[in-house]
This record gives sequence, structure tokens and C-alpha cells, in this order.
Amino acid sequence: MDETIKAYLDHAKEVIGERTEGQILYDDAVVEALNQGRTIKEALSIAGNNHPEEALELDNGNIGDIATHYDFLKEHAKIMKSLKKQ
Repeated sequence: MDETIKAYLDHAKEVIGERTEGQILYDDAVVEALNQGRTIKEALSIAGNNHPEEALELDNGNIGDIATHYDFLKEHAKIMKSLKKQ
């Protein structure tokens, strides 16, 4: 495996951390809504309706951090899809 790819995957693992199947489904739902052009608040609401047990508590103090996290997950999904095509 290319060292750059391995370094990225190691970094991504640190950022994303360990997740349960439910958390992965919730995160995937947020990313899907973001890919459809929804705002982060709309995406979280949609995902929370489908996976209420995993819904995040958000407020004006943490919405920026949450948005940054999901922007990373959105880009990570694109990178992983691209790597699978190789």
C-alpha cells in the first residue's frame, strides 16, 4: 500500500474513531443529506428522524465542530470510493 494512502487512512481512523453500526448508519444518513445539498442542521434532523437513538445534541456552540466533522466524513467517503475504483 502506498505510504501516503496508509498515512491518510491512519489519520482518518483517528478522526472518525470507533463507531457502532448505528452510529455508522446515522453518519451515512447525515452525509447523504449533505450530498443532496441540505444544510448541516437539516442533515442532522433528517438523520435524527431515521436514527433517533444516535441523534446528536447540537447547539450554536458546537454546530461548527459538528459541521467540520461531517465535512471530513463527506470527503472521506469520496476518497474511499475513489480508492475502491483503483
